[in-house]
Amino acid sequence: MITIKSRKEFEKMAVAGRTVAVVLETVRRAAEPGVTLKELDVIAAEVIRSRGCVPSCLGYRGDPASICSSPNSVIVHGIPSGYRLVEGDVLSIDAGAVFEGFHGDAAITFPIGEVSPAAQLLIDTTERALIAGIARVKAGARLGDIGDAVESEAHVHGFGVVREYVGHGIGRQMHEDPQVPNYGKPGTGTKLRKGMAICIEPMFNLGGHETAVQHDGWTVVAADGSLSAHFEHTIAITDAGPRVMTLLGAQEDDLAVASADG
Repeated sequence: MITIKSRKEFEKMAVAGRTVAVVLETVRRAAEPGVTLKELDVIAAEVIRSRGCVPSCLGYRGDPASICSSPNSVIVHGIPSGYRLVEGDVLSIDAGAVFEGFHGDAAITFPIGEVSPAAQLLIDTTERALIAGIARVKAGARLGDIGDAVESEAHVHGFGVVREYVGHGIGRQMHEDPQVPNYGKPGTGTKLRKGMAICIEPMFNLGGHETAVQHDGWTVVAADGSLSAHFEHTIAITDAGPRVMTLLGAQEDDLAVASADG
């Protein structure tokens, strides 16, 4: 069921969302060669709780960690482990926080030191796809408009668009209706309304779009072993247009410029 949020509920989501933004920036700065994924999870948990929130992921369907950490060919749902980052890795971090019963959810992908030109292009393109999707968000638009904008960015470079895992509605639950695919046809799908909140989260692979789940039942990888990138924001639909809940102040300015350029 799609839920419609009040202004007060959006403000609670904004607190959760800004916490997620701080988590992602803190983890990004801490991630360097030699650091383990478990160490990054500890850092994230401390930030979330220090800001009066609780981690969305911890305990969700048995999830043992506060963030998802997905290196290289891992697309999503990577469980933080003792793996030590090395120069040239590509790392995706997905984080969620809950404030007074309302969720914020976001993800970023970034290089560890220097990476190949192909890896950097994948990261940059996936982030551009998220910005392109957000630019289509407004009351009256349809989910197919967003999916088309996201998918079009991938097709320019022949990247695989993950289809089995998609964006989603968000509010009192981390995952609510509707599903928000990273592909689609303009003018099709659920119509957006004021008061809805959605997560747009492009997941592109350097190779094909096929996925596989590892033996832990959580970790999703590119079936062909190619690199993957993942970006996500929580977006509220308001009278003034899309409100991105999971940004820091300077990032809000950057997003506005990027959307205008796009």
